[in-house]
Amino acid sequence: LGNGFFKPNMTSIISKMYEGHDEKKDGAYNIFYMGVNAGAFLGIMLCGWVGEKVGWSYGFGLAGIFMFLGMLQFYFAQSLFGNIGDKPEKKSVEEKNKTHTVDNIKLNKFQPIDYILIAIFTISALIFIINDPLSKIGDIQTLNFTVAGMGDSLFFALLAGITFVLLLLVRLPRYEKIERDRMIAFAIFCIFTIFFWAAFEQAAGSLPLYTRDFTDRMLVGGAATTFKIVDLVVTVVPLLIITYVLLSLFRKTFKRIGLSNVILGISFLIVWAIVIYKLYVEYNSTETEIPITWFAILNSLFIIMFAPLFTKWWDSKYNPPAAVKYGLGLIIMAIGFGFLAYAATSVPMGAETAKLSVIWLVLAYLFHTLGELCLSPMGLSYLSKLVPARMIAFMFGVYYLSIAIGNKVAHYLGGDIEKISQESGLSYFFLIFTIVPIVLGLISFALHPVLKKLMHGIK
Repeated sequence: LGNGFFKPNMTSIISKMYEGHDEKKDGAYNIFYMGVNAGAFLGIMLCGWVGEKVGWSYGFGLAGIFMFLGMLQFYFAQSLFGNIGDKPEKKSVEEKNKTHTVDNIKLNKFQPIDYILIAIFTISALIFIINDPLSKIGDIQTLNFTVAGMGDSLFFALLAGITFVLLLLVRLPRYEKIERDRMIAFAIFCIFTIFFWAAFEQAAGSLPLYTRDFTDRMLVGGAATTFKIVDLVVTVVPLLIITYVLLSLFRKTFKRIGLSNVILGISFLIVWAIVIYKLYVEYNSTETEIPITWFAILNSLFIIMFAPLFTKWWDSKYNPPAAVKYGLGLIIMAIGFGFLAYAATSVPMGAETAKLSVIWLVLAYLFHTLGELCLSPMGLSYLSKLVPARMIAFMFGVYYLSIAIGNKVAHYLGGDIEKISQESGLSYFFLIFTIVPIVLGLISFALHPVLKKLMHGIK
């Protein structure tokens, strides 16, 4: 629920900051994405390490502390945004709705049927969000019934999804052709988004299992020393860069938002203290086993490294069209799974453990990240470009719903890794995530002329 309030509003604020400068939005969302993943890098590295080495209650507690400090820092920095993000006055909104147009077309107000569908969707989604984890963790069924063989959780999930689609279909015809076409184009991008995240989010499901059971993480001698050096560099260098960026911001903004900067500074002192302690403990350890959570930081690390390069690319004359970006994202991600599929060919069918090189896993995370940078920030950017003002919050919901569906599909697919590995081999499992995204990427390339026409000049 908290993240539901957080994500759409942050991205909406960025859209407002670059209003009238659509050509800069691709780069802006890449910078935003890099900032988000700088936090993800530190969070996974520190909270994951504390969780594995000290206890998961401390790991989750540390995450909560930093979220609270982040909230305070943002709250006291609001003056930087001017009127962006403020609650609009009712009178000014009413006057704007009467006069403001998007491409000379009046904004589309919500009708009673819209509010009814929104209410049904909200109630159904909340019931699913509450009931689904309870039924899995404690076998608690808040509403224990079945409909056509479906349990209550699945029923309300489908009801929420169907209602959301109906709401979209009800509102789309009320717009003129240009707005309608652009939203249809964005809806097509959302379909590709579902498939992308269904594969990409194996990073939270099957890849940790692959890391635990099929990767050689025990290091001795020179290999252990090499890893300690790599871990030192991977940990300290990005943190030094982030600290340098923050110090530069401090110098420029301290007079305007001093308290916010003080809170941010305290947060990073805590980060540095934990990092130094972590490195001390790992350096003095007699045995070196690469933690499973260590590999999870690679995604965020690669984003920090490559996001500036992608920003330069999108700002250049070689900036590819939207359909090509989505296609590249899917195909490049598929190459990452191709490395895993190739590595797994040496694992005998039915084997429960193996000792494969960590290099294959690093290459997989690298190509997954490059694919993500082609697709994910662009989804936010094209949303702000293609969607009319009155529908932008709703379409943010469509976008994040597509990500949620992709995550749910990833959960079901990842849960079959052991079954598929036993029946067809581990390589076959990863080959599925290689072939399907490549096919979808080629379809995205083929749809370029259609999507270009639907976007009516938006690049």
